[in-house]
Amino acid sequence: MKKHILPAIKLTAMCIILFAVVYPALVFAMAQLAPNHGKGKTVEFNNKKYYSNIGQAFTEDRYFSSRPSAVDYNSAGSGGSNKGPSNKEYLQQVQVRIDTLMMKNPGLVKSQIPADLVTASGSGLDPNFSVQAAKVQVKRIAKIRNIDESKINQLIEKNTEKPLLGIFGPEKINVLKLNIALDEITKK
Repeated sequence: MKKHILPAIKLTAMCIILFAVVYPALVFAMAQLAPNHGKGKTVEFNNKKYYSNIGQAFTEDRYFSSRPSAVDYNSAGSGGSNKGPSNKEYLQQVQVRIDTLMMKNPGLVKSQIPADLVTASGSGLDPNFSVQAAKVQVKRIAKIRNIDESKINQLIEKNTEKPLLGIFGPEKINVLKLNIALDEITKK
């Protein structure tokens, strides 16, 4: 028995030191080398601080709508809904989102709606959406803000982030940055 207990205690102590002390210290040290020292990417606008790497709720029609969140944009409770495409409650929720989007954007055809405007991401906090998600909202925003659609399309193009190294991942747009840019052009 002594033969098994002593190695188990040593292994436990070693794992505690490695995973509870060394690993967190290493991650903390690496974060200090990052821009903003591991505190997230912040953007200041109108004397307010926002985190650009965490999804924000934009519900006013004059803004681009964000990707839905399974956790109501609460970064402390990051996580998806874990409901699959055969879950009736989930399908009803997605249908409500589709209906709301079509009501807010008259003339929008259901087949034009990208999935990222009606489904939440795995974390529930995705700050980005697709270029198509932005383009289907242009008419509504142009009408409400009384600006030309071409100006908004230029804004979308300017704020589109290309895939990493040109091949990894899709093109995407940070919704917060796009909405701030939209406010800036309508101030002028």
